[in-house]
Amino acid sequence: MMAAIHARLETLSRWLVWAGGAALMVAAVIVTIDVLCRKFLGITMSGSDEISGYVFAASTTWAYSYTLLHRSNVRIDALYNLLPRPVTAVLDVIGLALLLYYMWFMTSTAVLAFLESWELNSVSITTLETPQWIPQFFWAMGLVVFFCVLIFVTLYALVALLQRNFDLVRKIAGVPSIDEVVEEETAGIDVMEASKVKGA
Repeated sequence: MMAAIHARLETLSRWLVWAGGAALMVAAVIVTIDVLCRKFLGITMSGSDEISGYVFAASTTWAYSYTLLHRSNVRIDALYNLLPRPVTAVLDVIGLALLLYYMWFMTSTAVLAFLESWELNSVSITTLETPQWIPQFFWAMGLVVFFCVLIFVTLYALVALLQRNFDLVRKIAGVPSIDEVVEEETAGIDVMEASKVKGA
């Protein structure tokens, strides 16, 4: 059951990453048009930098869940790989618990900031006068989703640890091995090569 939930959360996180990436592309196009118009036409699209900042902040939080589920976050593993599997499993769960503790404060603060902006109808001190609750909503939403995913991953890893399934703990929360990193980075290459050969 937990494996099925984990798979569905991976699908959700992938959609969020794609949505965030698409938003970043749109923001990049807006900034590019603004730069070209300023260079060749002498006019500017006021607020393009502000919009891109909002998009960047929101899309970053939307990628957190994907990063967690794919264990892509940067970690110092110089000693980690030298430790016995049971010890690394315990450290993985402790790491998740500490991250959960930190994210509780960060997520609750983000939600409170959004609610305050909503109640006070706060606007940015720029020419756009953007209602602050709009970008804060998308930013906080990404954090809330990540926090919920983090709760599940922590519980999943803890259950696996209590069952002494150290390989599952590593698969859920451990540092990826070199082979796993290579496999993920080269995923799809064989399919592309086969397509080239078939089309030749």
